[in-house]
Amino acid sequence: MDIRAPEQQYNPYRIYSREEWARLRDDTPMTLEPGEFDRLRSLHDRLDLKEVEDIYLPLSRLLSIYVDAMQRLYYAERQFLNIRDRKVPYIIGVAGSVAVGKSTTARVLQALLARWSPRPKVELITTDGFLYPNAVLDRQGIMQKKGFPESYDLPLLLSFLSDIKSGRRHVRAPVYSHLTYDIVPNQWAEIDQPDILIVEGVNVLQTGKLPRDGKAVPVVSDFFDFSVYIDADEAPLRQWYIKRFLALRDTAFTNPKSYFNRYALLSDEEATATAIAIWERTNLANLEDNILPTRPRATLILKKGADHTVENVALRRL
Repeated sequence: MDIRAPEQQYNPYRIYSREEWARLRDDTPMTLEPGEFDRLRSLHDRLDLKEVEDIYLPLSRLLSIYVDAMQRLYYAERQFLNIRDRKVPYIIGVAGSVAVGKSTTARVLQALLARWSPRPKVELITTDGFLYPNAVLDRQGIMQKKGFPESYDLPLLLSFLSDIKSGRRHVRAPVYSHLTYDIVPNQWAEIDQPDILIVEGVNVLQTGKLPRDGKAVPVVSDFFDFSVYIDADEAPLRQWYIKRFLALRDTAFTNPKSYFNRYALLSDEEATATAIAIWERTNLANLEDNILPTRPRATLILKKGADHTVENVALRRL
């Protein structure tokens, strides 16, 4: 995997094959139980003992090094400045396309990191809750662009992350329902001073336009201490999305309360054609225009093959 521009000589990433990366696990213990894999795995994603041992345990070991180094720097700075500050959580961003397996990666990391000694408090939040309600998207005429940067309440998300990074207690985030495909009114997820917060979403590495006056323009990734981009070629992404759509047609879409209930009675051919149309109109456009361009901003890139397993790993050089 070479993510340099054609004219670029220096590669800002070190590239590791799966075998090379797996050896970096060293003596990191396996702390997941066999029965946990199904709970952590998203629909049609690949997660087994081998994937955790080869990919996620080395990543857990690396993150332990990063978190420890950041904590030592934080306490040294407090001593230097002679200040007493609130606890500052370590924030990890997880980005990538729809259907690439971000949720699985985020949940596995949460489970592994929470088992470090001495048992840090690890929370997980998705940016789905910061989408504008469907009524707002309809009013603005961007319902077909749900998941694009403009469909998120960015000021609310930035305010949430600012409060978290400031060490404030009982910070609330809106709740999103994948059944109704909308924000749940008057429901909140509460995050209370975690040691580590994982923020998962398609566009968490997005940048903003720079102002001509040089004033600060915060972006979501400004609050990240480490970021992971889950990468895959477009062809397998398309197939994974179609398989997921067909599976949901036979399960979640059959619920009368589902926003997608109208698709429950489609034949295989009709459902496949519908999934392809949605992919090309929304998800592929979002990937090409907004998500993929942010890949080089990640600290670490996990490149998946057609079987949904990670083939190689790119780690940004310090």
